[in-house]
Amino acid sequence: MSDIAVSVIVPARDVAPYAPAMLRGLAGNVRDDIEFIVVDDGSADRTPEIIDDHRARLPGLVSIRHDRPLGVSAARNRGLAVASGRYITFLDGDDWMAPGHLFALLAAIEALGCDFVRTDHVQVSGRRRTLFRAPEGRRDTVFSPRESIMPPHEPTMVDYPQCYNGIYRRELAEAGLLGFDERLHTAEDRPWIWRLHRAAASYAVVSLAGVFYRRDVPASLTQIGDERQLHFFEAFDSVLAGLADDPDGDRLARKAVRNYFAVIAHHLRKEERLTAEMRARLRERAATAMLGVPGHLRTEVLPAMGRERMELFERTLGIGLEP
Repeated sequence: MSDIAVSVIVPARDVAPYAPAMLRGLAGNVRDDIEFIVVDDGSADRTPEIIDDHRARLPGLVSIRHDRPLGVSAARNRGLAVASGRYITFLDGDDWMAPGHLFALLAAIEALGCDFVRTDHVQVSGRRRTLFRAPEGRRDTVFSPRESIMPPHEPTMVDYPQCYNGIYRRELAEAGLLGFDERLHTAEDRPWIWRLHRAAASYAVVSLAGVFYRRDVPASLTQIGDERQLHFFEAFDSVLAGLADDPDGDRLARKAVRNYFAVIAHHLRKEERLTAEMRARLRERAATAMLGVPGHLRTEVLPAMGRERMELFERTLGIGLEP
């Protein structure tokens, strides 16, 4: 058995303004049995130097550098490949964690004895802090992850995909459940969370909120209006493809389609950040994706999404309830 209890995997690219806070947070979680794997994904700023400057305060630091940017999925996978901990957790390079958060997280999963544990988190926008709770309200109780996918039109744990909100047994990585699709530079956590909930045996939610997630970071891929914003199409196509041979595939597809359509609506509402060419591509791909869903699923899902979204789809895509 490994002497390392927890491996923390941190992808970091061009996060020089935020890396000091991230590294100070890790320093508040130092212990002999915790390692910190920071993967610099080809940064062009001072991120690598800042990481090196904090090495003395992070005795468990493992620093890896990509010569060129490969994306957050590849960076996390690189960290997974060298992680030696009995448990795995994640943090993004522009976020940070509270002192002692890892100790509480480790204690929680060891006490519950399940495959993975999910947590709440705090969103940060300027000086504002907002607690975001995981959709599962029952705490400190072990459940089947598969049974927490449904129902389709209420928030469930697959609507809460961020990998940094939790801790995961190493065996899940060995079973291929913790890796990320390296083709995806955004929405990479959507097929990830679906695969985890479909295939893992047990999980729980605990009331810890020690991860601080920065919103509205200018360089964040969620704020950049280029081709990578459309990777959610491949992400949800992957989710639906994975349900094709699932024994509950037809039932679970109602949730996946609902999620897919909700994300399409989100991007249509924010399409002004895209170039005219990208807006046209967004609409074309959205119409193709929605019309590619079996008619009975489309007509079942759309009405439950509300009038505003239905009007948005009709106005921008010409798609209504016709099968």
